[in-house]
Amino acid sequence: MSRGIEWEDQRTFLAVLESGSLSGAARRLALAQPTVRRRIETLEAQLGLALFTRSPNGLVPTEQAVTLGSYARTMASASEAFVRAAAAPRDGIGGTVRVSVSEFVGIEVLPAMLAPLRERFPALAIEMTLSNLPADLLDQEADIAVRMHPPRQDALLAQHVGAVPLHFFAHRDYVGRNGLPQTVEDFADHALIGPDRAPSDLAIAEALLPSLPHPRFAIRTDSHAAQAAAIRAGLGIGVLQAPIGYADTDLVAVLPDRLVHAIDTWIVTHIDLRRTPRIAVVFEHLVEAFGTYVTRIDSTDRIE
Repeated sequence: MSRGIEWEDQRTFLAVLESGSLSGAARRLALAQPTVRRRIETLEAQLGLALFTRSPNGLVPTEQAVTLGSYARTMASASEAFVRAAAAPRDGIGGTVRVSVSEFVGIEVLPAMLAPLRERFPALAIEMTLSNLPADLLDQEADIAVRMHPPRQDALLAQHVGAVPLHFFAHRDYVGRNGLPQTVEDFADHALIGPDRAPSDLAIAEALLPSLPHPRFAIRTDSHAAQAAAIRAGLGIGVLQAPIGYADTDLVAVLPDRLVHAIDTWIVTHIDLRRTPRIAVVFEHLVEAFGTYVTRIDSTDRIE
């Protein structure tokens, strides 16, 4: 096997593996399709093995290709981290920091936190990756992550910032049409917005509403952002992070004294990256911002 395998050939292999076709990889890499084919053929010749077989649905990776894919992804993440580090200015705080957060936090929470950070450090660029699956910080898929569970790896540094409370909310128009429940039992007469198949969310719902079967939910989705949109559309009563719900003047707290759940939250980075100035600035800012966020609850009754 040749030891002179080019990274561009490996990057092309990863693009074909993830897109499932030569044409898809060509579009992703902005290359001509024959160039993609030539690079795959070159890589297969150097490795001495077949990476893909053809099928009516596109290219099917071989068992060896699936195994090699994990290593190629690690290299791609490291390459991206290399570029982010190289882009940092030599004087002052700047460059790119990749932050991994859940879908809901990325849409509803993080943008407002980034505004003062960007105003203070305009040379900073923030890459936001939204996923409910944790990013692998050891493989440099992200520089910083906001997690709802503590990391177990010794190489990661985590700062606990508190627990985000969850409360029931409904749009004021929904409450105007249907009234405001006074007890959990009253939910039987209301439209509820809740989880579909997520086991952890279903367990919380069943513990809170043991007398209401799963089909009682009028709107079911495992996307917390979609649940928030349904609540704001007046489709029923659902659960929101309390700081978001109380900040929306169109929403009314339902059973405000009843805590649905509290989500422990950590800001996490690799211990080696913590010393990098731009990482340190973003890390410290998020620790402070989330620490303020989890305690910012105004339970004033907004029904007029």
